[in-house]
This record gives sequence, structure tokens and C-alpha cells, in this order.
Amino acid sequence: MKLQTELPEIFEEFAEARRNGFLAVKKIKDQKIPVIGIFCTYFPQEMALAMGAATVSLCASSDETISEAEKDLPRNLCPLIKSSYGFGKTDKCPYFYFSDLVVGETTCDGKKKMYEYLREFKPVHVMELPNSQSEEGYKLWKSEIIRLKETLEKQFGVTITEEDVKEAIVVKNKERKALKEFYELSKLDPVPMLGQDVFKVISGTTFEFDRKSIPEKLEAVKEKVLAEYKKEKKYSQKPRILLTGCPIGGATEKVIKAIEDNGAVVVAFENCSGAKAVEEMVDESNPDVYAALAEKYLNIGCSCMTPNPNRIKMLDRMIDEYQVDGVVDMILTACHTYNVETLSIKRFVNDKKEKSYMSIETDFSQSDVGQLNTRMAAFIEML
Repeated sequence: MKLQTELPEIFEEFAEARRNGFLAVKKIKDQKIPVIGIFCTYFPQEMALAMGAATVSLCASSDETISEAEKDLPRNLCPLIKSSYGFGKTDKCPYFYFSDLVVGETTCDGKKKMYEYLREFKPVHVMELPNSQSEEGYKLWKSEIIRLKETLEKQFGVTITEEDVKEAIVVKNKERKALKEFYELSKLDPVPMLGQDVFKVISGTTFEFDRKSIPEKLEAVKEKVLAEYKKEKKYSQKPRILLTGCPIGGATEKVIKAIEDNGAVVVAFENCSGAKAVEEMVDESNPDVYAALAEKYLNIGCSCMTPNPNRIKMLDRMIDEYQVDGVVDMILTACHTYNVETLSIKRFVNDKKEKSYMSIETDFSQSDVGQLNTRMAAFIEML
């Protein structure tokens, strides 16, 4: 039996923000506000906010332009990288078109080589991401954030003061707290909302360009969801799934749908489309704003880190707090770091947490939807 949402209009407001993002970013450009295109959660958004710029996540979740990208890039490359490059090359992504600067990070070999070609279409600033969360790694990342600040100042003719950065840190922390309080409603048992609806809100907030208004909007959604929940209008008990692995969005939302169409509910998103970027706040008491930013962002538990204990720590906590029955690990084809890490995640989930685990390898096409449904149905029945 499929779960049916009783509050579609609330979640659709955020889905609408995502759909209307193209118009919103054009309006921003018409107001002469700088636009910075980003790909990754490692980008310290406070730096853009401090100079009054808007940040937008660039199109990289569809196979629409992959065939064009494959004229320049290897076919056996991660679909996210090919999609990112393809949208830039074809100018089919309005966000890329309106971006004054694209910022990338050296998260993986495929991305950092792709940036070399991307520079042919747009100004690109690449941040040198350390590959470990060591003391030297934090020093390097702090210096990279300062180098980003200097690039922004030079590119846009502005001055970014430490006071500007402090104010931006407060704004982003309030946004993170509000988003965290919203998606933590899924800790309730039974859950008050579908994972598909939770994700609409998480994704939709990235296309809300007035960052200061986000906490109030999220609070209103949270209150409406709780009000309905208290009226006993809630979902019957279903197996509770945590989704981890590669970034989710666009085409790969088929995985969330497959889970929930087959009788379970996604209660937690550990990946960087969800909790990875939100759970930890920037330390507002640290007088060194760049050190505070470096610590927060470098602590993200991405598989590009070696070793990667922070992913395990977050999974450990979230499996308990969200009363998870099973973990689904979504891997994009040719994403080698996440694919290699499936063994350690499986061992942790099965042996340490004594929970069921399944890894899914997929891409941005819809050709495997039938197979996804078959596998999910079997996994959920086992639960």
C-alpha cells in the first residue's frame, strides 16, 4: 500500500520554489546582484552571503545533456560530473548561464579534471580540498577559504570584512537549525510525513534566495505538520529507512520513490543532499571566523576523505535517533570513493548496528526503475 500525504500544499510550496528558481535567479541578476554557481556542500556559503551575492546549485541531476558531455568526457565517468559539464557546455542550465563565477572543489579526480574544460565556458575558481581531516588539512582549508575571499573581492570589486562574515555565519546557522528542526519531525513514530515530502522542502530551500526568510517559512511548515499529526492524521507504521551515499536530487529521486512506493518510508537523509551539510553549526564564539568555517565545512563526512570516520559517527547517531530498520546506500555509477566505501558501511550497519543494509548502483536514466522497485520490494519485505 502506498503512503498518501495529507498535506500536499505545504510541501508543494517548496517544490514550487525549486521549479520557479530560474525566474528568481533572473530577477536577482536584473537587480545587479552577483550570482555564484556551486556544485558541492564543501562550498562555504557564508563567504558569498557576506558580500551580498546569491549562491545557486548548478544543474547536475539529469541525463539531458550527458550525450553532449560524452563528446568531450569519457563515457565511464560519474553521471553527476558528465551532467555538470554537459549543462555548462550546452547552456541549457539557466543557473549556469546567470552565474558570474563557478566555484568547485577538488573532491574527486573526475571533477577536478572536468573543471579544466569548464573554464572554457565560465570563470571557475577551484578550492583545493584536503583529503583528510588532519591538523594540516584544517590549516590548508582555512587558507583556501581566505583565498576564496580574495578571489571574490577581486572578481566583484568588493571588500569582505570579518564582521560581514560573522553576520553571515549567524544567518546560515539559523537556517541550518530551522531545517534540522523540520526534518527531525521524522524521528516521530509513526512518521508525520513522507520522505519524498521532506526532500521537497530540503531541496526547495536551496532555491530560496532570501536566506533570512527561510527559518520563518520552515517554522510555519513544521507547525502545520505537527498540528495535523496531533489530530491523529498520521501514517500507519512502516519500515523506517535511512538513505545514505551519493547526492540525491532530480533523476535520482526515483530511489526515494521506489522505497516509499513499496511500503517503507525514508525517515532520514544522511547524504550531502540532507544532513551532512546541516547537522553541524559554525562556532559563532570562535573569534577566528575563517578557522570556524574551516572546521565546520571540513568536518563533512564525505567519502573523498581518507579515513572518513565522520560519516560513521553520523550514521551511528542517526540510525538510533530515527529508529531505523534498514539502510539503503545509493551509489552513482563510477563514483569510486562511495563505491569502495560500501564495504565499510555494510560492515558497520550489519555488524555494529545489527540492521539490514542494501547498496544500489544507479545513474540519471530511468531505465532501471523496474529493477529498483523489484529490489526494494524484496528488501522491505525482508524487514
